[in-house]
Amino acid sequence: MWKRISSILRKEFIQVLREPRMRALLFGPPLIQLVIFGFAVNLDVDHARIAWTDLDRTPVSRDLRERFEGSGHFRVVALPRTEQDARRVLDQGVAQAVVRVLPGFARDLARGRTADVQVLVDGANSNTASLIASYAEEILAGFWSDATEHQRNGLMLARSPGPAVRVALPQVTAQGRVWFNPNLYSRDYFVPGVVVNIVMLVTLMLTALAIVREKEIGTMEQLMVTPMHPLELMVGKTVPFGLVGLLEVTLITAAALLVFHIPFRGSVLVLLLSSVLFLMTTLGAGLFVSTISQTQQQAMLGSFFFALPAFMLSGFAFPIRNMPLAVQYLTYLDPLRYFIEIVRGIFLKGVGISVLWPDMACLAVYGMAVLGLSAARFRKKLD
Repeated sequence: MWKRISSILRKEFIQVLREPRMRALLFGPPLIQLVIFGFAVNLDVDHARIAWTDLDRTPVSRDLRERFEGSGHFRVVALPRTEQDARRVLDQGVAQAVVRVLPGFARDLARGRTADVQVLVDGANSNTASLIASYAEEILAGFWSDATEHQRNGLMLARSPGPAVRVALPQVTAQGRVWFNPNLYSRDYFVPGVVVNIVMLVTLMLTALAIVREKEIGTMEQLMVTPMHPLELMVGKTVPFGLVGLLEVTLITAAALLVFHIPFRGSVLVLLLSSVLFLMTTLGAGLFVSTISQTQQQAMLGSFFFALPAFMLSGFAFPIRNMPLAVQYLTYLDPLRYFIEIVRGIFLKGVGISVLWPDMACLAVYGMAVLGLSAARFRKKLD
């Protein structure tokens, strides 16, 4: 049996590397996805364009503008004087936000009153708008804190005939610390998820196309008249692409570390073990697609029919907790959800099996179920 399986394995590797279409599927999607998600897909907001309207025109208001420009997040590109000019700047997309310092800003600040600053944000892109608003609120809060501290330090209680004594006022300082992704780079969040998508697409499509190709060119009948059992044929057809999937995981991980400098805090062995559990699902899905397809075009469409919903429900780009409740329950049927949690936990958090075992157990259950049912249908179809 193992001699027949090894013959199929050798034949499959030769055929995959020889055919141009299979070579393109083997190297094209990983390269394209890695470039797009590593360089092009970036949700970070650096040097946001803002317009500045100073209706107070005092040294304090100019100091606030210097705070915005010196933060590294904002760049002043326009100086509108009226509300109509500010609206026009936002409508034309010249600036992403308008900061208006209202009259009496310095006077109210000196008297301890509420000093108003209006921030108008272009909300067409909700993610960018929320980040700009958050950055602006952080700068304004820091400016107000420094101004209040300056006033505290200036309070003196005169004692006669001795010198003035500074009043000691209690204060509370809150310090935040970001774990796992301290720089808040979206690249560190997306690139580990690319491993999941590449493994899914490559192994799913290659497995489906490899079997359908035998049907399409008429060699399936030749394989069936040999002493080979359908189970041996199935193993010989799936194992090569499982090895290809593990190779893709290794290459993408190396590229993430060397090219994009993504932190890797976990164990390589845990990553490979989880990949094997996930490959059981993708290889089983590829077998199923091959049993319902007669041509390679049908196999391609069937693969995308499985891959696209799995991608959308995986939490790769869209947080699952933001989805409707019914859809959130539906995501529990998506194996990609569990594998993405595992990969991001290994890369960013450095957690191991003691934390990831529930996700790994779900992957094992889904993998055995999908692969077992697809194998049974595959054998029945061949018989």
